[in-house]
Amino acid sequence: MTREQPNTATSETASADTAVAPDIEVARRVLHLEAEGLGALSASLDGKFVDAVDILANAKGRVIISGMGKSGHIARKIAASMASTGTPALFVHPAEASHGDLGMITADDAVLILSNSGKTPELADIVAYTRRHAIPLIAIVGRDSSTLGDAADIALVLPPTPEACPMGLAPTTSTTVTLALGDALTVALLERLGFSSDQFQILHPGGQLGKSLTRISDIMHTGNAIPTTSPDRPMSEVIIEMSGKSFGCVGVVENGVLSGVITDGDLRRHMSAEFLTKSAADVMTPSPKSIRASALAAEALGRMSTDNITSLFVVETEDMSDARVVGIIHLHDCLRAGVA
Repeated sequence: MTREQPNTATSETASADTAVAPDIEVARRVLHLEAEGLGALSASLDGKFVDAVDILANAKGRVIISGMGKSGHIARKIAASMASTGTPALFVHPAEASHGDLGMITADDAVLILSNSGKTPELADIVAYTRRHAIPLIAIVGRDSSTLGDAADIALVLPPTPEACPMGLAPTTSTTVTLALGDALTVALLERLGFSSDQFQILHPGGQLGKSLTRISDIMHTGNAIPTTSPDRPMSEVIIEMSGKSFGCVGVVENGVLSGVITDGDLRRHMSAEFLTKSAADVMTPSPKSIRASALAAEALGRMSTDNITSLFVVETEDMSDARVVGIIHLHDCLRAGVA
């Protein structure tokens, strides 16, 4: 008889699960503490938050955001978020500010400084500069009374919550809460200023976010590139127009209004000995699919996929009684633009 070999794969998996379990508990403890911190922050918001939004929204220049160490990393992210959502903002490193970068701050700006302790020495020069030149200063601090908080026009004080670090030293909960408060300021400003998806697309031309907001008017073909014909034009000429424009279709237009479409399928269905003498009106499919120039390219792609077509005529309005043709969009146009 042969001795049965132990299932090493199963035993290794069990050992791995046992080893991972404590790590999962640590992760859950961290997330729980940080979630509690966010809940406490939400409950602590008061009129000072509104005052801070007022200052930032009314700044004629930019929002200057600064912080040292981990607070500096959070400040960079807040500055990037504001800049990408309609509030001109930039990060100024406090140490560099002391060596000439104070010149980046103007009297028209507003300054937002982050410091959990509220007494970071590297911030002294930038704080003094704002006070000397009467530049509005908002502080996000972790203590009720601090050098930075006392100097600021508005001090947004973070609620007292323990760091997730077991030693209570590494910035964890405090940085999460600070970042969330920065996001809250960013979104409040976005809504206060009426920032739109059109503006978002202008500021995000690259990446999937920008591509998803591409409008049909940005990528459609216009003018002489649009394959069109009149209703009474003979099919012998319509085919030439159709072949020359390479969209696989022709729009039948009367007084600028789209009344029908002729596709490759229509050609096959009407093929006969008399075909070339027929008019466009005889062959066309009435009430063709169309889309507004202001619609998102993603919508055009969805419609073409659903209707199993490769081109859509672009019109001013989808009211077919006044569907004036302004362009045409092909499936490949959407794909080239990265819309998927």
